[in-house]
Amino acid sequence: MAEKTIPANQNNENQVVKREITRHPEAYVTPLTDIYEEENGLYVLCDMPGVHKDGLKIKVENGILTLEGHIDANNETSYLLREFEPANYFRQFELSDSVDQEKINAEMKNGVLSIFLPRAEALKPRTIEVKIN
Repeated sequence: MAEKTIPANQNNENQVVKREITRHPEAYVTPLTDIYEEENGLYVLCDMPGVHKDGLKIKVENGILTLEGHIDANNETSYLLREFEPANYFRQFELSDSVDQEKINAEMKNGVLSIFLPRAEALKPRTIEVKIN
């Protein structure tokens, strides 16, 4: 069985994470996330509709990958019906030593944040050639 590299929240509900009231009273929604593994590393896909590049903050600190997405809610549209309420997003993942943290890259396209977590060179699978004398 493969080692779990990134523990993710297994709860299927959109959780609302409250920040410390004294600093940031706004609420955050946990973005729906898919994680899959390939030979060269892990791929993390997070749904963050409404978040633009300038509202996205991704950082790695002390082995923790932190994702924050902020939506500009300054919309003066007068809605007759509104079923989608924009929300800010927040999610953290603990990274193992098998991830090369210096080579992590991210891309945002059509409301989906794609993050590639490359496997560290020493841990990549390799084929060992057998020499016959």
